[in-house]
Amino acid sequence: MRLQVNEIKISYKQGLPSSKWLKINSSDSAAQLLFEHWDKDTIGIQESFKVLLLNNSNKAKGIYQLSQGGITSTLIDLRILFAVILKSLSVAVILAHNHPSGKLNPSEADQNLTRRIKQAAELFDIKVLDHLILAPNGNYYSFADNGIL
Repeated sequence: MRLQVNEIKISYKQGLPSSKWLKINSSDSAAQLLFEHWDKDTIGIQESFKVLLLNNSNKAKGIYQLSQGGITSTLIDLRILFAVILKSLSVAVILAHNHPSGKLNPSEADQNLTRRIKQAAELFDIKVLDHLILAPNGNYYSFADNGIL
């Protein structure tokens, strides 16, 4: 009797040459890039969570939408988040989610989640550079700029 198991395939497809990747050098440049790639039809309706994946030079490798939830929250599965980060061989990330209400202050849940992600990232030598909260009007809140990262 021959034992059988599923084949696992892990891939990351690079579309743009790395010379064309945008360098992220501030919370403003990250927020601008993320806002441009946010669904404008839902940013004011339901919460979403995305991760901006970066290489060692802080150049953007890509953006991955991890979840889309309801009006006031969205569920984040850390295992999926780190599968994406590791699969893309990213060495740094910027976390982002939107507040449909437009209120930019992070909740206690936002702060706890950021702390958990940062602690887990340290095990893999991955830097969490920031966590941005985006509002539908284009304003944002940066955890790093406000000293709570």
